[in-house]
Amino acid sequence: VQLQASGGGLVQSGGSLRLSCATSGFAFNYYTIAWFRQAPGKEREGVSCISNRDGSTYYEDSVKGRFTISRDNAKRTVYLQMNSLKAEDTAVYYCATDFEATPCGSNWVRYDYWGQGTQVTVSS
Repeated sequence: VQLQASGGGLVQSGGSLRLSCATSGFAFNYYTIAWFRQAPGKEREGVSCISNRDGSTYYEDSVKGRFTISRDNAKRTVYLQMNSLKAEDTAVYYCATDFEATPCGSNWVRYDYWGQGTQVTVSS
C-alpha cells in the first residue's frame, strides 16, 4: 500500500500549485482520501477530503473557495488544486486514507495510513 504526495514547491503569494497523491496497493475507487498539512511548529491539520465512492468533498474554512480536491480513478490519483495561495498555506502536505468508504467530513482523526509529504512554500 502506498500513497505518494508530489507537486509541492516555492510559489509567490497569490500563485497556484497542484498537488498529486498517487496511490497503489488498495481499492482506490472505494476509499476516502484526505489532504493534511503541517506547518513548522504547528500540529498537523486536515485540509480537504474526497469520498471516492460517491465523490462528496469537504473543505476546512481556511481553504474553502481557494482549494479544489478531485480524483482520477484511472490514474488512482487524488489532486489538490491550490489557488490564491497565502503565506499561511506554507506547510508540508500529506495525503492519507483510513480504508473506509464512508463520506468524509471534519473527523480528521479517522485517518491512519499516511504517505510521505511534499513541501509547499508560499513567499509573501
